[in-house]
Amino acid sequence: MLLLIFLQLLYTGAAAEMPCVTVPGKLRQLDAGSGEVYGVSDDDKVFFWHSNRWAQIAGNYSHVTVGPAGVWAVNRQNFVYRLQDFAWMHVSGLLKQIDAGGDTFLAGVNAADNIYCLNQESIKGTALKYNQIDGKLMYYSCGPLGCWGVNNVYEIYYQKNVIQTSCQGTGSQRLQGSLAMVEVGTDGSVFAVNTQGKVFRREGISPKNPTGTTWEGLDIYDSFKHVSYDAGFLWLIAENGSVIKCAYPESILPSLL
Repeated sequence: MLLLIFLQLLYTGAAAEMPCVTVPGKLRQLDAGSGEVYGVSDDDKVFFWHSNRWAQIAGNYSHVTVGPAGVWAVNRQNFVYRLQDFAWMHVSGLLKQIDAGGDTFLAGVNAADNIYCLNQESIKGTALKYNQIDGKLMYYSCGPLGCWGVNNVYEIYYQKNVIQTSCQGTGSQRLQGSLAMVEVGTDGSVFAVNTQGKVFRREGISPKNPTGTTWEGLDIYDSFKHVSYDAGFLWLIAENGSVIKCAYPESILPSLL
Protein backbone atom coordinates (compact mmCIF):
# COMPACT_ATOMS: atom_id res chain seq x y z
CA MET A 1 0.00 0.00 0.00
CA LEU A 2 2.80 2.45 0.87
CA LEU A 3 4.46 1.68 -2.47
CA LEU A 4 1.17 2.38 -4.29
CA ILE A 5 0.78 5.75 -2.56
CA PHE A 6 4.38 6.67 -3.39
CA LEU A 7 3.91 5.83 -7.07
CA GLN A 8 0.68 7.83 -7.23
CA LEU A 9 2.37 10.91 -5.76
CA LEU A 10 5.32 10.50 -8.12
CA TYR A 11 3.00 10.37 -11.13
CA THR A 12 0.96 13.41 -10.11
CA GLY A 13 3.96 15.61 -9.57
CA ALA A 14 5.06 15.51 -5.98
CA ALA A 15 8.45 17.14 -6.18
CA ALA A 16 10.13 17.08 -2.78
CA GLU A 17 9.77 20.83 -2.35
CA MET A 18 6.14 20.87 -3.52
CA PRO A 19 3.87 18.21 -1.95
CA CYS A 20 1.05 17.36 -4.35
CA VAL A 21 -1.95 15.05 -4.24
CA THR A 22 -4.50 13.90 -6.79
CA VAL A 23 -8.04 14.86 -5.78
CA PRO A 24 -11.07 12.80 -6.85
CA GLY A 25 -12.78 13.49 -10.15
CA LYS A 26 -11.77 14.89 -13.53
CA LEU A 27 -12.24 18.41 -14.88
CA ARG A 28 -11.68 20.35 -18.10
CA GLN A 29 -11.22 23.78 -16.49
CA LEU A 30 -11.12 25.24 -12.98
CA ASP A 31 -10.56 28.54 -11.21
CA ALA A 32 -9.38 29.31 -7.67
CA GLY A 33 -9.92 32.70 -6.07
CA SER A 34 -11.03 34.43 -2.87
CA GLY A 35 -10.65 31.18 -0.94
CA GLU A 36 -12.91 29.14 -3.24
CA VAL A 37 -12.41 26.72 -6.15
CA TYR A 38 -14.89 26.03 -8.97
CA GLY A 39 -14.52 23.80 -12.00
CA VAL A 40 -16.33 22.27 -14.98
CA SER A 41 -16.19 18.72 -16.33
CA ASP A 42 -16.05 17.54 -19.94
CA ASP A 43 -19.85 17.20 -19.94
CA ASP A 44 -20.24 20.80 -18.68
CA LYS A 45 -21.25 19.98 -15.12
CA VAL A 46 -20.20 22.60 -12.52
CA PHE A 47 -18.54 21.73 -9.21
CA PHE A 48 -17.10 23.60 -6.22
CA TRP A 49 -14.56 22.34 -3.67
CA HIS A 50 -16.13 21.89 -0.26
CA SER A 51 -15.03 19.79 2.73
CA ASN A 52 -12.28 18.12 0.67
CA ARG A 53 -14.61 16.96 -2.08
CA TRP A 54 -16.34 18.27 -5.19
CA ALA A 55 -19.99 19.29 -4.73
CA GLN A 56 -22.10 19.79 -7.84
CA ILE A 57 -24.16 22.87 -8.66
CA ALA A 58 -27.12 22.66 -11.04
CA GLY A 59 -26.48 23.95 -14.54
CA ASN A 60 -24.32 23.23 -17.58
CA TYR A 61 -21.45 25.58 -18.41
CA SER A 62 -18.21 25.45 -20.36
CA HIS A 63 -16.11 27.90 -18.31
CA VAL A 64 -16.39 29.11 -14.71
CA THR A 65 -14.55 31.73 -12.65
CA VAL A 66 -14.43 32.85 -9.02
CA GLY A 67 -12.82 35.93 -7.47
CA PRO A 68 -13.47 39.31 -5.87
CA ALA A 69 -16.15 39.99 -8.52
CA GLY A 70 -18.08 36.85 -7.53
CA VAL A 71 -18.79 33.56 -9.33
CA TRP A 72 -19.55 33.68 -13.05
CA ALA A 73 -19.85 31.20 -15.90
CA VAL A 74 -20.43 30.97 -19.64
CA ASN A 75 -22.05 28.16 -21.61
CA ARG A 76 -21.29 26.72 -25.05
CA GLN A 77 -23.53 29.34 -26.65
CA ASN A 78 -21.33 32.00 -24.93
CA PHE A 79 -24.19 33.27 -22.77
CA VAL A 80 -22.99 34.83 -19.49
CA TYR A 81 -24.30 33.88 -16.04
CA ARG A 82 -23.69 35.08 -12.49
CA LEU A 83 -24.13 32.88 -9.41
CA GLN A 84 -26.41 34.54 -6.88
CA ASP A 85 -27.68 32.67 -3.78
CA PHE A 86 -26.58 29.42 -5.46
CA ALA A 87 -28.78 30.08 -8.48
CA TRP A 88 -27.48 31.07 -11.92
CA MET A 89 -28.79 34.38 -13.24
CA HIS A 90 -28.53 35.09 -16.97
CA VAL A 91 -27.03 38.51 -17.76
CA SER A 92 -26.32 40.32 -21.01
CA GLY A 93 -23.25 39.72 -23.13
CA LEU A 94 -21.52 36.94 -25.07
CA LEU A 95 -18.14 35.59 -23.88
CA LYS A 96 -16.27 32.31 -24.34
CA GLN A 97 -13.85 32.82 -21.41
CA ILE A 98 -14.41 34.91 -18.30
CA ASP A 99 -12.37 36.00 -15.28
CA ALA A 100 -13.53 37.43 -11.92
CA GLY A 101 -10.07 37.82 -10.41
CA GLY A 102 -9.78 41.59 -10.80
CA ASP A 103 -10.40 44.10 -8.03
CA THR A 104 -14.21 43.69 -8.13
CA PHE A 105 -14.31 43.99 -11.91
CA LEU A 106 -14.94 41.32 -14.56
CA ALA A 107 -13.05 40.60 -17.78
CA GLY A 108 -13.15 38.11 -20.64
CA VAL A 109 -12.96 37.41 -24.36
CA ASN A 110 -15.61 36.50 -26.93
CA ALA A 111 -15.67 34.01 -29.79
CA ALA A 112 -13.81 36.47 -32.04
CA ASP A 113 -11.06 36.96 -29.40
CA ASN A 114 -12.26 40.50 -28.71
CA ILE A 115 -11.49 41.60 -25.12
CA TYR A 116 -14.11 43.08 -22.80
CA CYS A 117 -14.35 44.21 -19.18
CA LEU A 118 -16.94 45.41 -16.70
CA ASN A 119 -15.81 47.95 -14.12
CA GLN A 120 -16.95 47.90 -10.51
CA GLU A 121 -20.17 49.82 -11.20
CA SER A 122 -21.03 47.93 -14.40
CA ILE A 123 -21.32 44.44 -12.88
CA LYS A 124 -24.59 45.25 -11.12
CA GLY A 125 -27.96 44.12 -12.47
CA THR A 126 -28.57 42.01 -15.58
CA ALA A 127 -28.22 44.56 -18.43
CA LEU A 128 -24.45 44.86 -18.27
CA LYS A 129 -22.47 47.56 -20.08
CA TYR A 130 -19.23 46.09 -21.44
CA ASN A 131 -16.13 48.09 -22.27
CA GLN A 132 -14.13 46.81 -25.24
CA ILE A 133 -10.34 46.73 -24.94
CA ASP A 134 -8.06 47.10 -27.95
CA GLY A 135 -6.40 43.95 -29.20
CA LYS A 136 -7.19 40.25 -29.64
CA LEU A 137 -6.68 37.56 -27.01
CA MET A 138 -7.91 34.00 -26.57
CA TYR A 139 -7.38 33.97 -22.78
CA TYR A 140 -7.43 36.87 -20.30
CA SER A 141 -6.98 36.93 -16.52
CA CYS A 142 -6.82 39.79 -14.00
CA GLY A 143 -5.51 40.49 -10.52
CA PRO A 144 -4.68 43.39 -8.18
CA LEU A 145 -1.75 44.57 -10.32
CA GLY A 146 -3.29 44.32 -13.77
CA CYS A 147 -4.36 41.80 -16.40
CA TRP A 148 -2.47 39.16 -18.40
CA GLY A 149 -3.44 37.38 -21.60
CA VAL A 150 -2.31 35.24 -24.51
CA ASN A 151 -3.40 35.41 -28.13
CA ASN A 152 -4.01 32.66 -30.68
CA VAL A 153 -0.33 32.48 -31.61
CA TYR A 154 0.62 32.17 -27.90
CA GLU A 155 2.11 35.64 -27.49
CA ILE A 156 1.92 37.10 -23.96
CA TYR A 157 0.46 40.51 -23.16
CA TYR A 158 0.05 42.62 -20.01
CA GLN A 159 -2.62 45.31 -19.74
CA LYS A 160 -1.32 48.38 -17.89
CA ASN A 161 -3.00 50.43 -15.15
CA VAL A 162 -6.19 48.39 -14.81
CA ILE A 163 -8.25 49.57 -11.82
CA GLN A 164 -11.80 49.19 -10.46
CA THR A 165 -13.16 52.21 -12.30
CA SER A 166 -11.08 51.83 -15.47
CA CYS A 167 -10.87 48.16 -16.31
CA GLN A 168 -9.77 49.06 -19.85
CA GLY A 169 -6.37 50.15 -18.58
CA THR A 170 -3.98 52.34 -20.57
CA GLY A 171 -2.63 50.01 -23.23
CA SER A 172 -1.00 46.63 -23.53
CA GLN A 173 2.63 45.54 -23.38
CA ARG A 174 3.94 42.43 -25.12
CA LEU A 175 6.24 40.27 -22.99
CA GLN A 176 8.85 37.73 -24.01
CA GLY A 177 7.83 34.10 -24.11
CA SER A 178 5.12 31.81 -25.44
CA LEU A 179 2.19 30.44 -23.43
CA ALA A 180 -1.06 28.53 -23.94
CA MET A 181 -2.85 30.07 -20.92
CA VAL A 182 -2.10 32.35 -17.98
CA GLU A 183 -3.88 32.89 -14.65
CA VAL A 184 -3.50 35.64 -12.06
CA GLY A 185 -4.10 34.73 -8.41
CA THR A 186 -6.10 36.84 -5.98
CA ASP A 187 -2.80 37.96 -4.41
CA GLY A 188 -1.31 38.98 -7.78
CA SER A 189 0.77 35.84 -8.37
CA VAL A 190 0.93 34.82 -12.03
CA PHE A 191 1.09 31.19 -13.18
CA ALA A 192 0.95 29.82 -16.70
CA VAL A 193 1.12 26.72 -18.91
CA ASN A 194 2.96 26.56 -22.23
CA THR A 195 2.05 24.53 -25.32
CA GLN A 196 4.16 21.60 -24.09
CA GLY A 197 2.18 21.40 -20.84
CA LYS A 198 4.92 22.78 -18.58
CA VAL A 199 3.90 25.02 -15.65
CA PHE A 200 5.58 28.38 -14.96
CA ARG A 201 5.47 31.11 -12.34
CA ARG A 202 6.28 34.76 -13.06
CA GLU A 203 9.06 35.96 -10.77
CA GLY A 204 9.82 39.47 -9.55
CA ILE A 205 6.27 40.88 -9.53
CA SER A 206 5.77 43.93 -7.31
CA PRO A 207 3.75 47.17 -7.37
CA LYS A 208 6.80 48.94 -8.85
CA ASN A 209 7.34 46.18 -11.42
CA PRO A 210 3.92 44.57 -12.07
CA THR A 211 5.15 42.58 -15.07
CA GLY A 212 7.90 40.87 -13.07
CA THR A 213 11.22 39.72 -14.46
CA THR A 214 11.41 36.09 -15.62
CA TRP A 215 9.39 32.88 -16.03
CA GLU A 216 10.45 30.11 -13.65
CA GLY A 217 9.53 26.56 -14.65
CA LEU A 218 8.09 24.51 -11.79
CA ASP A 219 9.51 21.03 -11.23
CA ILE A 220 6.25 19.10 -11.47
CA TYR A 221 6.13 15.70 -13.15
CA ASP A 222 3.41 15.39 -15.83
CA SER A 223 1.97 17.47 -18.64
CA PHE A 224 -0.76 19.95 -17.74
CA LYS A 225 -3.37 21.97 -19.61
CA HIS A 226 -4.66 24.31 -16.88
CA VAL A 227 -3.40 26.02 -13.72
CA SER A 228 -4.88 28.30 -11.05
CA TYR A 229 -3.55 29.56 -7.71
CA ASP A 230 -5.11 30.84 -4.48
CA ALA A 231 -4.59 30.77 -0.72
CA GLY A 232 -1.35 28.80 -0.74
CA PHE A 233 -2.44 26.08 -3.14
CA LEU A 234 -1.71 25.47 -6.79
CA TRP A 235 -4.50 23.69 -8.67
CA LEU A 236 -3.61 21.91 -11.91
CA ILE A 237 -5.44 19.85 -14.51
CA ALA A 238 -3.39 17.15 -16.22
CA GLU A 239 -3.86 16.27 -19.89
CA ASN A 240 -6.13 13.35 -18.92
CA GLY A 241 -8.35 15.61 -16.77
CA SER A 242 -6.98 14.55 -13.38
CA VAL A 243 -6.95 17.36 -10.81
CA ILE A 244 -3.73 17.94 -8.85
CA LYS A 245 -3.55 20.09 -5.71
CA CYS A 246 -0.09 21.26 -4.61
CA ALA A 247 0.84 23.12 -1.45
CA TYR A 248 2.56 26.30 -2.65
CA PRO A 249 2.71 28.72 0.30
CA GLU A 250 4.94 31.25 -1.42
CA SER A 251 3.08 34.44 -2.19
CA ILE A 252 3.81 37.94 -3.38
CA LEU A 253 1.14 39.30 -1.04
CA PRO A 254 3.57 40.85 1.49
CA SER A 255 5.06 42.99 -1.27
CA LEU A 256 1.60 44.35 -2.10
CA LEU A 257 0.88 45.63 1.41
